[in-house]
Amino acid sequence: MTGQLAGEAGAWPRSAAVFGASGGIGRALVEALAARGTQVIYAGSRSGAAPSLSGVRPFAFDLADEASIAASAEAMRDDPPEWVIVATGVLTLADGTGPERTYKRLDPASMAEVLALNTIGPALIAKHCLALMPRGRAFRFAALSARVGSISDNRLGGWHSYRASKAALNMLLKNFALEMARTHPEGVIVGLHPGTVDSVLSQPFQSNLAEGQLTAPEDAAANLLGVLSRLQPEHSGRVFDFRGEEIPA
Repeated sequence: MTGQLAGEAGAWPRSAAVFGASGGIGRALVEALAARGTQVIYAGSRSGAAPSLSGVRPFAFDLADEASIAASAEAMRDDPPEWVIVATGVLTLADGTGPERTYKRLDPASMAEVLALNTIGPALIAKHCLALMPRGRAFRFAALSARVGSISDNRLGGWHSYRASKAALNMLLKNFALEMARTHPEGVIVGLHPGTVDSVLSQPFQSNLAEGQLTAPEDAAANLLGVLSRLQPEHSGRVFDFRGEEIPA
């Protein structure tokens, strides 16, 4: 059953980690957390670049290198983040390969790269960050997903690798939520759909958008953090959009 989150914004985290802090949404998330008083913000990117703000602790990681993810998590062990947000993702690959509009364009190497970045990388971040969470303490783990990852809501087809990578991510988040609930009943693990954000990821597809459909990164960050703050353990394992509306599986 789908629905919408109710209530006002809840407790704000003392500490947080953002993986993907150099991207449009990731950077805006770091800035929004800092502006709202989060004292410790681990901000990770491939280059190690992050906003120069009070409380921000930059680190470098590579989604395709588990050792770098493990090392990043280990550096947080003494002060684990209360919120972890995976703000990474790819729609168009570095070589210009975009979403396939037909099965005739499927390419195994491109498919593998999309799944490595959109599914396997976030799963490895979960593997190492969830292991840091103390029992008996509330936490939130969120990964950016997409409405097109919904199987039941798929009415257009196409974008095969991207859709499949987000659907697989959503399944993994559900699995992690069920497993963690057995030992960490106060934890929340969800997928978040930010909408269409004015970023490098969406730029090749912005020309066909209706007026008002494109969201500025800072607005998207505020929306997502508002949703996260209202989540409760009963919401774990689900996917919500930027309005707090649940997206069907």
